[in-house]
Amino acid sequence: MAAYKTYIFVWVSLLVLTVVTVLVSYVNLGLWNAGAALTIASVKAGLVAYYFMHLRHETKLVVAFAIFPLLVLALILFGTLIDVYTR
Repeated sequence: MAAYKTYIFVWVSLLVLTVVTVLVSYVNLGLWNAGAALTIASVKAGLVAYYFMHLRHETKLVVAFAIFPLLVLALILFGTLIDVYTR
């Protein structure tokens, strides 16, 4: 029964983060709108991977293989945002 409570809590968290994403889209943050949306989306993806894809029960090596592409993606996005910001 405790597992269902965790899944429901994560599901509600995902819904709340979706609402936050929509609300942030109405706020004029300039170039930071994309950064805020990507940050919230990353948190949501992390929750899905950790709880619904059972990454929390995997070995550290599997977790490292799951996180490494995300770090590369973050580096690419950071470089792209810096390029757009400095133009």
